[in-house]
Amino acid sequence: MTAALYLVLALGIAPLIAGLILARPTATPSLPAPGSIVLCALAFSLTFFWQELWLVLPKAWAGLDPILFHNDHDWRGDAPVAELLQGTGALGTLGSGVVFLALLAMLPRASATWRAFFFWMAAQGLFQAFSQLAIGTIISGNDVGRALAYLGVGAAAKAGLMVLAALGMAGAGAVLARLSPLEARGRPFGWSVLATLLAAVVLIVPFRVPRHPIEVVLIPLVVHLMAAGWLALGAALDRRRGTAAAEPPALLVPLVALAVLLAVFQLVLRLGVGF
Repeated sequence: MTAALYLVLALGIAPLIAGLILARPTATPSLPAPGSIVLCALAFSLTFFWQELWLVLPKAWAGLDPILFHNDHDWRGDAPVAELLQGTGALGTLGSGVVFLALLAMLPRASATWRAFFFWMAAQGLFQAFSQLAIGTIISGNDVGRALAYLGVGAAAKAGLMVLAALGMAGAGAVLARLSPLEARGRPFGWSVLATLLAAVVLIVPFRVPRHPIEVVLIPLVVHLMAAGWLALGAALDRRRGTAAAEPPALLVPLVALAVLLAVFQLVLRLGVGF
């Protein structure tokens, strides 16, 4: 737990502080748009489901009988590569993040709501993947850590993977900050992103209960602190950002989508879906 705390400080709090210090104080910070908070929570849960789906599909293809839950997974049977396949979920989220980043870059004329959705899906995919990699280098019990243990990755290689994860988060933060459709600019961008990500954790909790508090709250909080840190630093280092406020995303449709997804998580996926 101490190592994980140091990791959050190094890969979340430190870049956040640096970003807030270096950013231009272009305006007085304001509250983030409610629609952006809802879309952030929706993107987290959709990306989490996508990760879990890619944890069970490869196991089914390997001859196992995996079971998909809303916040866990299990399987029956044995296969030599079962532990290695614990890493496929992170690969799935990474792929999702790249796809939505491409959509964000390729569709600049999409509506404010769609662009905010693309932004948060890209952020969740990339930061959930890179944070899992970073954590897996120091905690062998997480999904990526189990895959690394299967591969026999040593301490030196894990240190290299830690650096790769940090560089991935730095790159994701820089690119996303440049493409961001969010309404805040300059230093307020960092505060707005932080407030959005922290507020979204509250909306994410119902998707993850019942579960141990570490799984329910700590995991999304860690991912969001790392995302906030690198997004704030990326925005601070992008001197070409303008000062005009963007249109905020809609609230009603994302809120309905979030409610429908919660019903699916708790009424369907929580019971278990066999593959």
